[in-house]
Amino acid sequence: MIATKAYAAQNAAAPLAPFNFDRRDVGVNDVQIDILYCGVCHSDLHQVRDEWGGSIFPMVPGHEIVGRVIKVGSNVKRFAAGDLAGIGCFVDSCRTCPNCQAGLQQYCDNGMTATYNGLERVTKKPTYGGYSTQIVVDQDYTLKVSNKLSIEGVAPLLCAGITTYSPLRHVGVGKGHKVGVLGLGGLGHMGVKFAASFGAEVTMLSSSPSKEADAKKLGAHHFALTSDKNKMKSLTNHFDFILNTVSAPHDYSTYLNLLNTSGTMIVVGVPPTPSAVPAFELIMRRRSIIGSLIGGIPETQEMLDYCADHNIVSDVEVIDMPYINEAYERMLKNDVKYRFVIDLASLKK
Repeated sequence: MIATKAYAAQNAAAPLAPFNFDRRDVGVNDVQIDILYCGVCHSDLHQVRDEWGGSIFPMVPGHEIVGRVIKVGSNVKRFAAGDLAGIGCFVDSCRTCPNCQAGLQQYCDNGMTATYNGLERVTKKPTYGGYSTQIVVDQDYTLKVSNKLSIEGVAPLLCAGITTYSPLRHVGVGKGHKVGVLGLGGLGHMGVKFAASFGAEVTMLSSSPSKEADAKKLGAHHFALTSDKNKMKSLTNHFDFILNTVSAPHDYSTYLNLLNTSGTMIVVGVPPTPSAVPAFELIMRRRSIIGSLIGGIPETQEMLDYCADHNIVSDVEVIDMPYINEAYERMLKNDVKYRFVIDLASLKK
């Protein structure tokens, strides 16, 4: 077993605190990674506080992991000691269902194994995430990371990046399309970067006038304040696609009306209460709503390679591990531009 330092929540009401545990020994197909940086996803906060139910404690969060390979198993061919590597939101799946066979492991018919707050498929032991000094993962669920980019900015690509890249690619966003990105946070800022990079005309839809300058710096061509009724009216039937990243309660119909005929709203934000879907806004212009969940291993690797080739990373604020509870409080206030990333050197001291 491999002794590992981490930060964990002992229950839904407890702050994160130092925690020691053992990782499994490196198997023949495994990669052992010394974690350098781990992004802080809003879902970490939801699960630590058991807001979605079913949380397993003690919990070591973190599924936006970048580090350096320090050991590989005898069957590993794709990685060697010294390589940069990444781990995203899952570390295993059934491998045999149609979705897994198609490289869509995130939709595994038998349930993917989450990087944390999950159960290992064989041992049924809880999985522990990237708020830790190291991790051991099967090579088939490990991703190659380029040394062209700042790796602290790469870490959030493993969740926020692929969550927005995958659906934009799925619907074929490209030159000539008009794309609205609703909400400028960890997901929204990556949505702007990708949609603009793909050649679309991008409009940021935000409730915060203070975010206009940032939106345009990130690549948005236009900015629309969602509380400006005249501006919103002028955008009726305007967009081919709207990437909806908002996780707060909001009215879908307001934004469906901004879609042109056959337009699509892509939902990647998860509001805490069910959202009503108004039928007339859909049928009168053949609009549609689709959802999307991260991406499979092949597409996540494709995204990382694309980012390396196009110099795309997340905008981050790097923090030390002991600051995590304050970071959570700031996340609740949307006080981060646009992703916290933990420097794990602070845990290794």
